[in-house]
Amino acid sequence: MYLAQLNITNFRKLKKAELHFQKGLNVLVGSNNAGKTAVVDALRALLAGHDEPYPRLDAEDIHRPKGGTPEGDMVFQYVFRGLDADDEADFLAALKPNADGKMEAHITVRYSEADKTGRLRAKRWCGDHEDVGLTGDMMENLRGVYLPPLRDASQGLKPNRTSQLSRLFQLLADNAGKDGINNALKELDEELKKHQPVINTHAAIKGRHGAMLGPQLAQALDLGLSGSDFQRLASRLSLIVDAFEIEQNGLGFNNLIFMAVVLSELAKNPEASYRGLIIEEPEAHLHPHLQAVLLSYLETIKAVEGEKPVQLFVTSHSPNFASIADLDSLACLVDTGNAVETFFPRTITFGKGKREKLKRYLDVTRAELFFARRVIFVEGAAELMLVSVLAEKAGHKLREHGVSLISVEGLNFDSFLPLFGTTALKIPVAVITDADPVSVAVEGEEPQALYPAPGDVVQVSDNTAKMKESEDTFIKVFHGLKTLEYDLALHADNRTAMLAALKELHPKIAVTVTAALEAAEGDAAKARALFSGMFERSQNNVQKGRFGQALAQVFADGAACVVPDYIGKAIAHACQTGQAE
Repeated sequence: MYLAQLNITNFRKLKKAELHFQKGLNVLVGSNNAGKTAVVDALRALLAGHDEPYPRLDAEDIHRPKGGTPEGDMVFQYVFRGLDADDEADFLAALKPNADGKMEAHITVRYSEADKTGRLRAKRWCGDHEDVGLTGDMMENLRGVYLPPLRDASQGLKPNRTSQLSRLFQLLADNAGKDGINNALKELDEELKKHQPVINTHAAIKGRHGAMLGPQLAQALDLGLSGSDFQRLASRLSLIVDAFEIEQNGLGFNNLIFMAVVLSELAKNPEASYRGLIIEEPEAHLHPHLQAVLLSYLETIKAVEGEKPVQLFVTSHSPNFASIADLDSLACLVDTGNAVETFFPRTITFGKGKREKLKRYLDVTRAELFFARRVIFVEGAAELMLVSVLAEKAGHKLREHGVSLISVEGLNFDSFLPLFGTTALKIPVAVITDADPVSVAVEGEEPQALYPAPGDVVQVSDNTAKMKESEDTFIKVFHGLKTLEYDLALHADNRTAMLAALKELHPKIAVTVTAALEAAEGDAAKARALFSGMFERSQNNVQKGRFGQALAQVFADGAACVVPDYIGKAIAHACQTGQAE
């Protein structure tokens, strides 16, 4: 069985949240303070209690509307699916049929009625009726382990009768194995007592002790192994790592070792019907490569013979995890500014091949979109360099508005846009793209690239027109007359800055372009001379990315700049300043 759904009501930032989980790995991602820890504590409200106390929740944890007072009780509802016959027998009182006629186990936890200290009382029940309480046997069958962030794993691996290592050791030993260890320890103890250092030490202590207390008060002393039977040995076992004590090993590697011990104990424990492992922010201790190694392993965990399946919940605000995790495993918490909403990429329908393309493009930089509150998508490196500077020229600092600027490296917007909008991530998204106006063929001549003048109405390319069809309340597509460089060049101040940037990169080309620009008349003709002189030469074309970087620096150094109207509207939409229309 596995936890398929968790409904949270009135808990901290979560007024109402519905989370859907899959078997195996679930990676919960979101920005800071988006509610990831609230989800973790909601999970622990049912799955803790076996090895640790349930989380203590008080009146301050009840959801408060902005500027308002707490409303209603905190309620967590859990739906377990994939039950076999034994699971159904163990959770008989919690069973309800779903739409397909299959049985699910429904459990509810409600926190209400604060005591004098403010602590809320928890009531746990099964099915639809509060009078059907969750029994002790059911609670024993729900096995969960929580690994908090910034944990010192070496403490959890130190010798102790209740340590995870001790539990695993005892779990994997049968009666014959225990008897064998007891006999081996007894033989070793007897053999050690024959050695002179042990004999001398024992005689010295016994003699002094006898002289001190006399024959009537002196106790019988024996010197030997303290862990001379199986139970005592279990409490004294410790791990040695590369010939060092566990405390001398690195914190990150110790956490990986601890996870290996916990996963082994969970998977091999036959006593529980359900097993869950909750790992909060594993990136706190691991560099990016180890993050990738850990996630790759967690994604491939499958129950093998003699082991039970373990459901994993990993919370993270690391783009490393978001970029390499399978889309099906992601569960996103998104703070829209008005509320926290949930989103599951696995539910999105993509065009043919677009889902696979998105997976390839989700590197660390682009995975920032899962943590963003607002997004501006651009085509490539040139726009990536320039839009941030142009935003500041327009009076907006993108980071201060929580805007993530992401390049799709070409025209791959259709792989990203399905993740946003009224049916997905409900955050403002501005797409800045080229109009790429359709060329018009004159009879008897080759089709010519269009160079529109200010005020012209252009017929955009099919690709840009298709993207416009994706628009809704949240997604808006913005384009100019041709391309970003051409639209910038329609303004005299921008042409001066563009020539300055060109001179730094290609002084010879700058001379030729300057002459052509001076010979042209009108903004459209001058923009064409500058644009074609840099990017439509038969050879030695200027690289747009390098030019965009140089131009961004010229603007940042204080050169006069006119922000094209469509760029200004895109920035206003993303920043939600009310100037987008």
